[in-house]
Amino acid sequence: MTGRGRRLAACVALAALAIAACGKKGPPVAPERRAPQPIADLAGAVEEDSITLSWTPPTRRADNTRLRDFTLMRIFRAEDNGAGEPRPAMLVDGRIAGYDEIAAISGADPAPAVRRRARLVFTDRRGLTYGRRYTYVIVTGDPQGRLGPPSNRASVAYAVAPAEPDNVVAEPREGAVRLSWNAPARMLDGSAVTEPLKYEVLRAPSIEGELTTVTPAPISERTWTDSNLENDRTYYYAVRAVRVVGGTTVHGRTSARVAATPRDVTPPSPPANLVGIASEGAVRLSWSPSPEPDVAGYIVYRAPEGGSFERIGSTTAPSTTYIDRAVTRGVYRYAVTAQDRAARPNESRRSNEIRVPLP
Repeated sequence: MTGRGRRLAACVALAALAIAACGKKGPPVAPERRAPQPIADLAGAVEEDSITLSWTPPTRRADNTRLRDFTLMRIFRAEDNGAGEPRPAMLVDGRIAGYDEIAAISGADPAPAVRRRARLVFTDRRGLTYGRRYTYVIVTGDPQGRLGPPSNRASVAYAVAPAEPDNVVAEPREGAVRLSWNAPARMLDGSAVTEPLKYEVLRAPSIEGELTTVTPAPISERTWTDSNLENDRTYYYAVRAVRVVGGTTVHGRTSARVAATPRDVTPPSPPANLVGIASEGAVRLSWSPSPEPDVAGYIVYRAPEGGSFERIGSTTAPSTTYIDRAVTRGVYRYAVTAQDRAARPNESRRSNEIRVPLP
């Protein structure tokens, strides 16, 4: 084969390889299809003297493939007097037109935002003025620099928050805590409260643990019973007042924490069918057990004929027998009670009383 022929054959072979290689690849994906999906649940509220934003970072791209991590979340804010619709959110040259960028959240370290379970929370305190409306939008970028569409807009009417409720009292009950409090008399700016307020009850597992809201929605009453709690465990509570202004929830200052420990205060049923059999120098007692599963044991009482009952011994459940050997000739009366396993044990009423003569 001539040199020209060899060159021609090589070109044909390369072309064939290129065609074959192209056949193994999928169709190219447009850059916008690989950009992160927009945040869809951006929400804002007033917390005392600041505005708090919260949202769930996206985990998918626009083509619904997994987004392993975002590189940057940029928070934009616009301010107006609250009249009409908020400014639209249009992404132009990597920015939201007409909005100011106020923060950038890194995927590696979300500070100044904080993580609360699956959501991120950011607090805005910069240049806020009562009576103004603030609208927020977030844009997310991936490690390749692709920007997703703007998030939903979250508009917040910045208004004065109530001061903290006072005289918060937590009363322990069985498996529950009942809370009560007084309404705040002032707002945080010192002005008087001129409208009905609602309230949220918050609970923490420790004195410094994170408070979470336990009321399913703000309540108008100034009492609340937190039920289905674990007995003999201490819970910590606080209360805050809430008002709604222009569709924005305004959370007041949180009260000081109070503690309460629910406890079991229900005694077991008394033992039944107490019987006694006398023998020389002893009385053998037996009875039917109390039905409750938390019975720890039984307490035995004895009294002389015409005298008062005194505790003489005990048994550990499930034992329901007792032998009294500290007796001499005479007539004795007996009764038995049940005691549970509570941290502060509850004792039942006495069983049926029996009279046993000892020859």
